[in-house]
Formats: sequence, C-alpha cells, structure tokens
Amino acid sequence: MILDTNAVSSLLAGDPALGDLLASRLRHHLPVLVIGEYLFGLVRSRHRERLGLLFVALIRESRVLVVDQVTAEVYSQVREELRARGRPIPENDVWIAALALQHQQSVVSRDDHFDSVQGVTRLGW
Repeated sequence: MILDTNAVSSLLAGDPALGDLLASRLRHHLPVLVIGEYLFGLVRSRHRERLGLLFVALIRESRVLVVDQVTAEVYSQVREELRARGRPIPENDVWIAALALQHQQSVVSRDDHFDSVQGVTRLGW
C-alpha cells in the first residue's frame, strides 16, 4: 500500500479507521513526493516536533519509493490518458499514481481523483 499525504496525516493523528485499514500490512510504501509534501506541512505546524518524530519513525518503517526513469515513463502515459479524457488531477498525484502502477500497489487516500487513473486502486477510510 502506498500512503498518500492525507493518509500520513490521518495516521499520525491517530485515526482509528485508518489504523484498522493499515493493520493488515507490516510495511507501507511512502513516495518521496509524499515525504516532501508532509515535511512542507510540518514547517509551520504547532505540533512539528511531536509529529516530526512520528514521521521519522514512519519513514524508517516504510519502503520509500523514489522517482526513476521507469516512473517517468509511466507518469507520461498516465498524464496523457488523463489529459485525453479531460480528467486532470494534481501534478504530485499523477506521480504518486505512476509509482502505484510501477510498483503494483494500491493508494491509501481520501482523494477520489485517484479513481480516474486506470489501473490504480484507491483504498479510502
């Protein structure tokens, strides 16, 4: 399972429904883009010290997915497919979808625009 940024936020906030969903897996996947988005959110957070420590632990327990040439090729296909259907989604989410397809993983997210990407399974809570 790939965790989207809103899943990371909910997980670190202790959302029990998300905890139940994630309990079936020992290890989760974190795209480097999600790490960047979450760190950006921490910059101005009142809880950055506490959440930062939890986030470091989550990163350590997860498989970090980086963007490589294969990801770029999948990204170009996903972005073109969405453009052709008139269904654009946020840029970072196109990259996350590409990583999901590349690594054959579902995406844990509340963002239903992932449902527009053929081949990506979104798990909501």
